[in-house]
Amino acid sequence: MFQLGKTIVSEDIISKDFVCNLSACKGACCIDGDAGAPLEKNEAKILDEIYPKVKPFLREEGIKAIEEQGTYITAKNGELETPLIDGADCAYVMFDDKGTALCAIEEAYNQGKVDWKKPISCHLYPVRVKEYSSFSAVNYHKWYICDDACALGKELQVPIYKFVKDALIRKFGVEWYADLEVMAQKLNR
Repeated sequence: MFQLGKTIVSEDIISKDFVCNLSACKGACCIDGDAGAPLEKNEAKILDEIYPKVKPFLREEGIKAIEEQGTYITAKNGELETPLIDGADCAYVMFDDKGTALCAIEEAYNQGKVDWKKPISCHLYPVRVKEYSSFSAVNYHKWYICDDACALGKELQVPIYKFVKDALIRKFGVEWYADLEVMAQKLNR
């Protein structure tokens, strides 16, 4: 672990490799698990605002889940999350013609319908950020469904921090990322 500004960063994001391999996993991170995508407080308002523009991209099951639960939910631990369809798929999941799970929010963004890409937690994955009162912990979340992504990252020699560069800049800023690159050079990565 090392400190960058008000963040404590796991060296795993520098030392481990990762490149999403959707052809292998089919977007399992969006349909497996027992909770929706973590949301920041400001993202809940964004979901409310963009829902009408994202709705045409959603499956019927997703629309039903959102209209029954809301564009976001508050979990038992008090954290905000995306709603789920029957406790499994994220309500914002759509599927391409190959059966790969994709984000309907991101598809709306890609088509110029909204100007928000997707929740930062999704954009950052496999990096997870936990906010504390005086710092943010930046960690690698290892999940077996991403074993193919780890293998592809190793083959292509792409460390996690480079794979999620845009998301890290979105979350922490250009200067923070530049400092992260300096640290990676010091750690010979």
